[in-house]
Amino acid sequence: MYHVGEPIPTASNQGGQADASSSDPKLQHEKLGNLSSDIIPQLLKLYDCTATPADYEIYAPKAVFEDPLMQAHGVKQIKSAFYSIPKVFKEAQIVDYTITEEETTPGSGEIRIDNLQRYKVAGKTIDMVSLIKLQVQDGKVVRHEDLWNKNPLWNKNTIKVPLIGRAFEGLRRGNMMFTHLLMGFGKDPHTKN
Repeated sequence: MYHVGEPIPTASNQGGQADASSSDPKLQHEKLGNLSSDIIPQLLKLYDCTATPADYEIYAPKAVFEDPLMQAHGVKQIKSAFYSIPKVFKEAQIVDYTITEEETTPGSGEIRIDNLQRYKVAGKTIDMVSLIKLQVQDGKVVRHEDLWNKNPLWNKNTIKVPLIGRAFEGLRRGNMMFTHLLMGFGKDPHTKN
């Protein structure tokens, strides 16, 4: 188990990559497990809206991302989901987290990130407790769930009336498709050279 009790470094003061010589021990590769070391630095950049197109290489081509609002299929839809965050919030980041991982075979298993996410919108700060679950196969994330307040996602398996669960799944897919359209179908933003 790895715990970090201080704010996560931003790309401006950490460069987005961690290494053994870093003065900030929070993301040193030898402190993260085998699965986490190549995934967590990029994932944190997704959540703090500083990700580059290369950071999405942590995902398998047909990866699935789900949270209570969206259900994304494939890397382009996942990009649309995360690229939409700064359109809604002035600031976003994970400010505290604990990582556990269970490697079932080399390069495969589950990473769980118990975390506190902080968002700023309309001059207000919103803190949200979350559990991020990442299923990893062959070193790539194949499933990414963000469980707000650690509650399970509403779907046909978690709601007693399967028809209502399917309706929630359809609503989350609809939200994703609308967001995907608005975000240019996962088109990467122009980067400054």
